[in-house]
Amino acid sequence: MMRSNRGPGRRAVLASLGALGLAAGLAPRRAGAQSGPQLTKPIPATGERLPVIGMGSWLTFDVGDDPALRDARVEVLRAFFEAGGGMIDSSPMYGSSEAVIGHCLERIGDAAAPFSATKVWTVLQSRGVSQMEASERLWAPQGFDLMQVHNLLDWRAHLETLAVWKARGRVRYVGITTSHGRRHPEMAELMTEQPLDFVQLTYNILDRRAERALLPLAAERGLAVIANRPFRRSRLFDLFQRHPLPAWAGEIDCANWAQFLLKFVISHPAVTCAIPATSRVDHMRENMGAAHGRLPDAAMRQRMVRYVEGL
Repeated sequence: MMRSNRGPGRRAVLASLGALGLAAGLAPRRAGAQSGPQLTKPIPATGERLPVIGMGSWLTFDVGDDPALRDARVEVLRAFFEAGGGMIDSSPMYGSSEAVIGHCLERIGDAAAPFSATKVWTVLQSRGVSQMEASERLWAPQGFDLMQVHNLLDWRAHLETLAVWKARGRVRYVGITTSHGRRHPEMAELMTEQPLDFVQLTYNILDRRAERALLPLAAERGLAVIANRPFRRSRLFDLFQRHPLPAWAGEIDCANWAQFLLKFVISHPAVTCAIPATSRVDHMRENMGAAHGRLPDAAMRQRMVRYVEGL
């Protein structure tokens, strides 16, 4: 979900490619440049439209009480909102991330209007209630837009609670999550049998297991899909950033690898939103650039897969 700063920087790579006239067949331009209106997709349960690029917070916002690091995260989140960002996704298992998000939202003030999404991650129904209430106090005092059962932990107890909360208007949407490709069969069963609005799963250009069953099932059942780990943390940059973008990347308005990788994810018809994570303003702007311009069709998506698998 996040990217590393190891290896040659993406800006340096793009600059060298631009000097050679090779950067995706495009004239040199700002790496985070945006063109056209922001892309959104509907949440199937309601038709409410959600920006296709959200923000994850695992590791990147777990900075504790360090004032300088908190100030830096304020600017990252400010850049997210300035670019039209919507969903912020977090979890109690992400250390201090929820507290830091709350601090950032307070600092930004009225300009901050997230689609708030977090998770319940504990055993026992009573502990789940306490944990969700703690998350509300940290960063969503008016209640969350989306509450998800994290990695299906004690899902029966928590979905029972969330059904009540949703009926009372305390939470707007209910979902479940998995990560690292785990527990797909059980997740598919819940998608079929439980009254869910969202599912969150791992999906990126190399990790495409969700295409086999979960993504088609989500489309069939009318469930919104959040794609986590769209960069396989930093690993896809480690693999690809030393290589040039293909010349035809300009056909889908990609100026950098972040946009290439994100546009593959969000162009899947069943995917509603991707949630890359970053601790840098420049990377945030690059990520948000994927929410503009043309998206790949089915043939282009296959071309993208062939290209990266050949590197």
